[in-house]
Amino acid sequence: MASETSPGRRRRRPLLTLFLLLILLGLGSVVIQRWVAPPITFLMVSRVVGGEGLAYRWRSLDAISPRLVQAVIASEDSTFCSHSGFDMKAIERALKANARAEKRGSGRIRGGSTISQQTAKNAFLWPGRDWIRKAMEAGYTVAIEAVWGKRRIMEVYLNVAEWAPGVYGAEAAARHWFGKSAADLSPREAARLAAILPSPRRYNASAPGPYVRRRASRIQAAMGTVREQGLAACVLG
Repeated sequence: MASETSPGRRRRRPLLTLFLLLILLGLGSVVIQRWVAPPITFLMVSRVVGGEGLAYRWRSLDAISPRLVQAVIASEDSTFCSHSGFDMKAIERALKANARAEKRGSGRIRGGSTISQQTAKNAFLWPGRDWIRKAMEAGYTVAIEAVWGKRRIMEVYLNVAEWAPGVYGAEAAARHWFGKSAADLSPREAARLAAILPSPRRYNASAPGPYVRRRASRIQAAMGTVREQGLAACVLG
């Protein structure tokens, strides 16, 4: 006579069902956001709950200056058009740099995330560095690379990135820092916006200090390389 299903197996079934449901919901949201502008993100909600305002203006990529695309590729991910979501060399460099920093006790953490990874995190996940979130970030990165493609990834990235406390997206950032539309950004302004991306709550794009000025100058020079070598061709054509 066949034995009955064990209690342990019965307990695992709801967990497996929940896991599969979360995967389906995640894939569904990726497919929907291939065409639909993302709603406010977990980060935005957490900031609003914390008492901040919310400036979030979605703009199509055609309404954002190509100079900003060049600037963020120059500063954040020069291999954006050639990788499939992950830059293994950048990750390896980050791990080595963090190991050296830990030995020195400096406490500075260097990231190796691509624009695709940052987009997956910003659009779908909560802030943090725990392993569960990192694993989900990797899954969403694979999904958006497969479903969205590079141009849509860049469009979402530029629209949900935080550029100042309570300020999200290129349009809101351009108006906040420079009083103009994202379509009208100059090369210097685009470079300054890219320069503050790693710490947008700390740095000022319109009246930058020495660090941001130096970083923006390097980014603006690197934008020439992006143009000359076609490093933004997958976005700008």
